[in-house]
Amino acid sequence: MDLGLSDKTAIVTGGGSNIGRGISLALAEEGANVVIAEIDEAQGEKVASQIIAKGGSAVVMKTDVTDARAVADLVKKSTDKFGKIDILVNNVGWTRRRLFVEKPVEEWEKEIRLNYWSLLTCTRAIVDHMIERKYGKIINIASDAGRVGGPKATIYSGCKGAVIAFSKALALELAQFGINVNAVSPATVLPENLAEDVGQHSMFTSAQEFLTPERQAKVIQLYPLGRLGKPQDIANVVLFLASDRSSFITGETISVSGGTVTV
Repeated sequence: MDLGLSDKTAIVTGGGSNIGRGISLALAEEGANVVIAEIDEAQGEKVASQIIAKGGSAVVMKTDVTDARAVADLVKKSTDKFGKIDILVNNVGWTRRRLFVEKPVEEWEKEIRLNYWSLLTCTRAIVDHMIERKYGKIINIASDAGRVGGPKATIYSGCKGAVIAFSKALALELAQFGINVNAVSPATVLPENLAEDVGQHSMFTSAQEFLTPERQAKVIQLYPLGRLGKPQDIANVVLFLASDRSSFITGETISVSGGTVTV
């Protein structure tokens, strides 16, 4: 199915690993120019190389998405190279699983900056360009933790709840300019490249922890469809929301969770 994304330009924050990698690859396969905004430039280059090897278009721009000046530079360089930005995927996220009473303030700050502040800086840097063009797709990667709460993920849940509320409010403000704002809400996603991704995975600190059979079996029991998510599952929904086939959808949050969350 042709989604009409050929020659569109998309910025994907954290586009070098796990869900971000899946989104970057999927957008490129549909013909979009992909700007991979990554703090880990080497990891981003691996994904860009995959895209280019398949005949796609991708560049990596090393960016601290919590730094407003760095993000402004990202947007300028992207528009200079491709002439326009059609799609913004705010994908960056991070947490460390701990009880709230055991979580140090430094982790609060890091989670808030990566999960929420980065979304604000990136959206603000790009929104004037989209308003001027009377066109744009902003897709925010939230989490089902932000819809129903997650144990040992209190700050993360709060941030992702804020992402969902922000998406709804911004959608109302930008609708008059032909800009769609939506959120995609994954549940647990199994990284495709465990060696590269699990250390950065939002819920697990090591491959050993993630791969524990007992842990996976326990988590899978919560999923009516009987499996964990894959990056491609999230990317498929992002592709739809990035396309004009979703032009009458804005302010929505779509859970991609195998039926675990149906609110």
